[in-house]
Amino acid sequence: MNELLPALAYGAAYCLLGTVMLVAAWHVLDLLTPGRLGERLRESHSAALVAGTWMVAQGAIVFTAIWTNADAGLGTELAWTTSFGLLGILLQTLAFRLVDVVTPGHLGEELTLPGPVTPLARVCAGVVVAVALVVVASIA
Repeated sequence: MNELLPALAYGAAYCLLGTVMLVAAWHVLDLLTPGRLGERLRESHSAALVAGTWMVAQGAIVFTAIWTNADAGLGTELAWTTSFGLLGILLQTLAFRLVDVVTPGHLGEELTLPGPVTPLARVCAGVVVAVALVVVASIA
């Protein structure tokens, strides 16, 4: 029982930090797309695919940072999670921009068009996953 309360406090700290990282990732993706991303999700399957993939990828990075460093102590663990979470957001953003540069048109606009999932959205989602896997591998 003496270990339960500190474990719960650590869990709460990890959850709070993970949530902050996910919110930050969402806001960055929102900045990369025109208009309010949340409103675009109602009409664009492409935006929904990329946003969902973006969040799962960021969650995988946060999960791996916590999982692999849990024995390091709370302060060290939170620092690792913050650092790799921010690295993941930065690299996902750079990858998004790279896809935007090498494809015709404006990626953010393409992803928010109403209708079914576009091939470009599938490519973007795949790139987001690939970047997350590289970050995850660098943590583990």
